[in-house]
Amino acid sequence: MFSESDWKIIDEIIDRAFEEDIRDGDATTNALFGPDETSTAFMRVKDDGIVCGIEVAERVFRRLDDSIGWKPLFQDGDAVTNGEILLEIDGSRRAILTGERLALNLMQRMSGIASMADRYTKARGNLPVQILDTRKTLPGLRILEKYAVAVGGGTNHRYGLFDAIMIKDNHIKLSGGITAAVNKARANNPKNLTIEVETSNLEEVEEALGLSVDIIMLDNMSTETMQEAVNRIAGQCKVEASGGVTIERIREIAETGVDSISVGALTHSVKALDIGLYFKDL
Repeated sequence: MFSESDWKIIDEIIDRAFEEDIRDGDATTNALFGPDETSTAFMRVKDDGIVCGIEVAERVFRRLDDSIGWKPLFQDGDAVTNGEILLEIDGSRRAILTGERLALNLMQRMSGIASMADRYTKARGNLPVQILDTRKTLPGLRILEKYAVAVGGGTNHRYGLFDAIMIKDNHIKLSGGITAAVNKARANNPKNLTIEVETSNLEEVEEALGLSVDIIMLDNMSTETMQEAVNRIAGQCKVEASGGVTIERIREIAETGVDSISVGALTHSVKALDIGLYFKDL
């Protein structure tokens, strides 16, 4: 779950979103309802999937009114089906109505990502390959989106540019080749970060292997070429498959023996899980 420092970042996300949406007040809600009027509402899912973001949604409402009543009926990571009630909210009408859209936006997206990650991880069957996310997240929401990937059974790759050295095709071209790029990176790596190199053919795999890097990425290769690359690497370093990965290919890629498969679609091509908020007795 989130640490105290994580929650500070999430609170900043919520506050920025409120500034964008509310500014000096919810004109409609404040015109129609007084500060002392209360109601009971609930969230209901309108699709099948994996729920995620329940505590984040609670945080949204508590930023508006910390006395709000909150009764979750599911936990992050639970499988839910169309029609099930996820949680109940009791308290200020103003807080519920004003926070509704932001809470749903975050929860629907996080649940969509968790559901996507669940589908991809199930597609690998019982093979011990990690399904990795990427940096293809919405700007400012990475902490929530990577959390959702993990909730759905996926594994977080590097969080950002700061916590690993990943030498990709443009780095290689600008540096004058794989060997030059790796040597430069190794000479300028005071934090002793993991070094990963992207390769696009077997010749590049052999070159990276000779440099004793930590991870070799097999980018946009056919399944047959991946298999040959894994055979040549023979456990001398970790192997990641990337590029052109669809859910239909997950199993056959996993069967090559790669250690991990990175999937940008976990976050960049997600359909939000449909969730609605309703008031009781209406």
